[in-house]
Amino acid sequence: MKFFSRQAPYWRSGESISVMMVRVLVALVPVFIASVWFLGIGVLVNLAFAIAISLTLEALVLRLRGRPVAPFLFDGSALVTAALIALTLPPLTPWWITAVACLFAIVFAKHVYGGLGYNVFNPAMVGYVVVLISFPQYVANWSATGFHADVPSLIAVFVHGVLPEQLAVDAYSGATPLDSIKMQLGQMRTMPEILGTPEFGWLAGRGWDWINLAALAGGLWLLYKKVIRWHIPAAMIGSMAFLYFVFYAMDAAIHMSPLIGLFSGGTMLAAFFVATDPVSAAASERGRIIYGAGIGVLCFTIRQWGAYPDGIAFAVLLMNMAVPLIDRYTLPRIYGHNGPS
Repeated sequence: MKFFSRQAPYWRSGESISVMMVRVLVALVPVFIASVWFLGIGVLVNLAFAIAISLTLEALVLRLRGRPVAPFLFDGSALVTAALIALTLPPLTPWWITAVACLFAIVFAKHVYGGLGYNVFNPAMVGYVVVLISFPQYVANWSATGFHADVPSLIAVFVHGVLPEQLAVDAYSGATPLDSIKMQLGQMRTMPEILGTPEFGWLAGRGWDWINLAALAGGLWLLYKKVIRWHIPAAMIGSMAFLYFVFYAMDAAIHMSPLIGLFSGGTMLAAFFVATDPVSAAASERGRIIYGAGIGVLCFTIRQWGAYPDGIAFAVLLMNMAVPLIDRYTLPRIYGHNGPS
């Protein structure tokens, strides 16, 4: 009788990578709907162009590496990266900004390290940080909530990066709620005065609260479908909420409340769709809690004292660098081997 031996894992999930990626994309649909509703169709232009560039770069690099194109091209990972890049960029973004972000995400952050499963850093955040540092004058120019550019203006900005004269500058270069709070606090205004302006709604920044609620709903659905686990989102949101509460309790006149801090930026999108990347995040349950809490603390620190109003991408990339150390001291010890020395 012939016996067949197999390597671990001996039990395999029926969920393929492509199925999991499709579920992530489905969970992002409410975020795109809310973003288009409040920020305009430029969000969809970003998405379409990011998808086209990401898939093209993915195919070219796979061909150069001598790898089969079809299985990797259609596993959905490039689509998820493109979708996250599209959501992080303003709705009126010139095409070359999106192209550079996709280039660094797909080529340098993903394939230089060996492709899917080997990347050290979150690809979408690498692409976003590169363009944020390189082209701050474009990436910082968000359209005001509720302003929808007409098609000619949208084309002009996308193709030439030039704002048409008939387009109101104030409507084009509206700051995000976190930008506005940071700027106005620097002008010695108090939080009650800032929150009394029309750009803030019932929960947080007007429009941005609904975008974050949509990301929260999509993230909870991913938890229900067991695409992600609860450790990272809970640790990240919990650490940020705790720090916001402590500072808000000390002086509510100059510090944001936890609700404003959690629902005015990219917190929910990062907690459920970025930080939970299974490749660049910590591996053990205890490690994921440390990893998520670290992102929350770093994000709060950058928002509070740094030059960037949000800081999510920098916090994620810094904790990506710490993952090998976290795994070294939190992964279960292999039987018969000593622990880390």
